[in-house]
Amino acid sequence: MAANNSLQLMIKTETFDFLKELAKNNNREWFQDHKARHDEARSNVIEFVGELINRLANIDKTVSPELDPKTCVMRIYRDVRFSLDKTPYKNNFGAGISQQGKNFNGPGYYLHIHPEKSFIAGGCWLPEAAMLKSIRQEIDYSGSDFRKIIGLTDFKGYFGEPDQEYKLKTMPKGYAPDHPDIEYLKLKSFTFTHVLDLKQLTRPEASKTVVNGFEKLLPFMIFLRNAIS
Repeated sequence: MAANNSLQLMIKTETFDFLKELAKNNNREWFQDHKARHDEARSNVIEFVGELINRLANIDKTVSPELDPKTCVMRIYRDVRFSLDKTPYKNNFGAGISQQGKNFNGPGYYLHIHPEKSFIAGGCWLPEAAMLKSIRQEIDYSGSDFRKIIGLTDFKGYFGEPDQEYKLKTMPKGYAPDHPDIEYLKLKSFTFTHVLDLKQLTRPEASKTVVNGFEKLLPFMIFLRNAIS
């Protein structure tokens, strides 16, 4: 169950200290010797995410205040089966918030906790083919609405442009090169990111700061939900 709305929770400096030391000692022996510190840090993150859920539920009605934060916080263990990097642990905590917690197939909110590169994000990350097609169609049909949403002063000043990491180099099938929204239609992920510094997450108002960012995303999230509904 989500945390009480009157709480003022934050990410503890001890949580960041653990992540810093883990990055320097990313091996199973060190981790086992410091397992208790990991458990304390994870508990801190779960409690913090619980308060985010409680606050976010008042803004986005698709997020239940009964959502268990444990279903939102990702494991710190890395899947190294198909990776050249064989270090066994992530050097961050991540949390995805949606109707299904972190296992969402569609629009969702994300918090990345890292000593040097924390951020919040939201949208559809690498959606499956049918969902990607639907989002592109919605931008094609309602491009002016899409541009209006992401062009709002409050939104654009906070998030800037959509994330460009996953983008086609050529035209998506079925769309002309001179389409007014071709640069958006080339995207394979529809997400926005805002970087947070450590101080913002270690202050008593940290949960409010994060949820204020999520709230700015809501019109964009609604556009995506309408596209895939």
